[in-house]
Amino acid sequence: MARAGQRRSGGTRADAGAQRRRTPRPAEQGLIPVLAEVARDVDRAVQRPPTKPAVRTKFQVVALLVREERARVMADPELSSGRRTEELKRLDGVATMLAKIAARDTSLLTLLAEDARVSDAARAYKATVMRAGGLEPPEEPEPVAPPTPPPGAENRVVPRSVVARQMANPFLAPDFEAAAARVAKARRLAGWELLEPLFRSFEEAGPGAPACMPLPDPRWVTAPVGRELMPHQAKVVAAVARGHRTFLLADEPGLGKTAQALLAAQAADAYPLLVVVPNVVKTNWAHEAGLWTPQRRATVVHGDGDEVDGFADIVVVNYELLDRHVGWLGDMGFRGMVVDEAHFIKNKSSLRSRHVLSLSERIRERTARPLLMALTGTPLINDIEDFRAIWQFLGWIDDTQPVGALLNALEETGLTPAEPGFYAAARSSVVDMGIVRRRKVDVVADIPARRVADLPVELDGAVGRSIRAAEQALARRLVQRYRAALEARGGVTDGFDPELARRVAAAELKDSSSQTGGENVFTMVRRIGQAKAGLAADYAAQLARNVGKVVFFAKHVDVMDHAEQTFAERGIRYASIRGDQTPKVREKNIAAFVEDPEVSIVVCSLMAAGVGLNLQVASNLVLAELSWTDAEQTQAIDRVHRIGQAEPVTAWRIIAAQTIDSKIAELIDSKSGLAARALDGVVDEDGSPAVDVQLEALVSLLTDALAAEGAI
Repeated sequence: MARAGQRRSGGTRADAGAQRRRTPRPAEQGLIPVLAEVARDVDRAVQRPPTKPAVRTKFQVVALLVREERARVMADPELSSGRRTEELKRLDGVATMLAKIAARDTSLLTLLAEDARVSDAARAYKATVMRAGGLEPPEEPEPVAPPTPPPGAENRVVPRSVVARQMANPFLAPDFEAAAARVAKARRLAGWELLEPLFRSFEEAGPGAPACMPLPDPRWVTAPVGRELMPHQAKVVAAVARGHRTFLLADEPGLGKTAQALLAAQAADAYPLLVVVPNVVKTNWAHEAGLWTPQRRATVVHGDGDEVDGFADIVVVNYELLDRHVGWLGDMGFRGMVVDEAHFIKNKSSLRSRHVLSLSERIRERTARPLLMALTGTPLINDIEDFRAIWQFLGWIDDTQPVGALLNALEETGLTPAEPGFYAAARSSVVDMGIVRRRKVDVVADIPARRVADLPVELDGAVGRSIRAAEQALARRLVQRYRAALEARGGVTDGFDPELARRVAAAELKDSSSQTGGENVFTMVRRIGQAKAGLAADYAAQLARNVGKVVFFAKHVDVMDHAEQTFAERGIRYASIRGDQTPKVREKNIAAFVEDPEVSIVVCSLMAAGVGLNLQVASNLVLAELSWTDAEQTQAIDRVHRIGQAEPVTAWRIIAAQTIDSKIAELIDSKSGLAARALDGVVDEDGSPAVDVQLEALVSLLTDALAAEGAI
């Protein structure tokens, strides 16, 4: 990013009065100390709730300028390596302050979103802060006053082109079949609790019972000119052409779910079609629509939707914007809806889930047989009940029971939950509603194998000693909690009580999630990630020198920064994919990695780049930090291990030896069997249940500490 202006001599404060008499030291000059001072002011104000609008404005401005200054420092060719490192370290300090502030008032997190509005007051204050830091703010066009929203409209918007479409076709023809289709003939099962047995039916599946509905012969299905549709993809399109309309498309990542959904909409004539996706892939969806259904117009919703084509056949919107646009989307008359990465809605209490469910409900009310598709390669992350919101989106269940066709199918089994055969029959009934699950190994015979290889590393020096000391302190705190709990219930201390250990770990986990200071399991894992950053970057650099292109995944910005600095110092060209990038910057960086032979490494945010990317130009990736779920790890690996990959894929997982990192890696691997049991008909050899990684990591820490004391 180019400089916004020339630096002035000396530095001032944004709200300062008189100038200090002494000459400022270099560290006190420029924009960063001004940002730090404003952040401290915000911190003090947030500690005296409620947070006032002016304080929120200051918080947003500091966050914006930290982001812009980081980009400027990274791109400034005049800065030496040492100076760049120093500047980035100071910016990280300000960013850490902002993170602590947001932890105190989580409502401030909305101001950090890519699509967050920047008010006129924020723009004016931003200019003030920049001048105080010695920068001349760029000239901005005169703001256009937005129309006054009607009472109760809150932050909802209606794009102009959508209004034009509504005026051109003010009446949506009623579809009386819609109401009839929702009627179920519950008789025999009236009064039975059915949802819990339905979920259990997937946990109790035996070997050889994959969760995939029967699919028809796809030989007559054709792809657009210049595109190739694989047989497993064509089967879903054929099922839609035969009349099936609801799908949980749970194919493993990398098997082309986007193409299947777009061609399914075409086969069902489900236009206009609403597509709800993560922000990082919405532009890619529009691109894919142009490839697979070129005769259909696609439009992408950004911000307030000023550039939306209200007459388009396909409307693509990201989850974060639903709150702003859910009003007109509900009135659009959609005949189909696709939800990509549908595990994003598993928490039914979240705003995004409520909006998705309300939109699907509106569509079912108006259309007898809409096309509803939930796309996710990882539908089960922590629990079988992760199915609940997805099934409700598809109209198979409501809050309390199965509805419509699913309830009718359960009635037709002739069984009740009290009979042993009910579970197998119930599972088949749900699968036949439209669960489609295929594994790469089953449908793409020539796709290369993949493996996860763990690389233990030793954390030496003061950092390693500090982390091990923190882990020991956490273990002692857990032991103290455990012994106090034993005494509180009457002093019974014989033997080890695993259930009490889990309750103690759960209490520690709850405290860790709410506290803003001190050492806990989350801060410790982050410190381990920071300590591994240099070692992971070293290994990625070696791979790049020896085997070619490498994908480097990390969770935290500072780990990514450290890795990029390492690559720059070694003369290795790299691209970067982060959550704060604009779609154009993101696409440019992806193209650089994929197309430029000189760009050896792409440094990816695990959250921002874990979905929607095709990076099969590489066959090696480095996981510098561990996730808390196997699903996140799998999504990252499948950016490389997907259709089009010609080489065996290896994911090199960097593990900090002799720390909780090793236990977390084991627990993540133990969770990978959840989807295999529920969807693929695979039973673990040891029959071990799904685990909560965070909770079980603390239980393990407590158990090991008690064992070391001889208490077990």
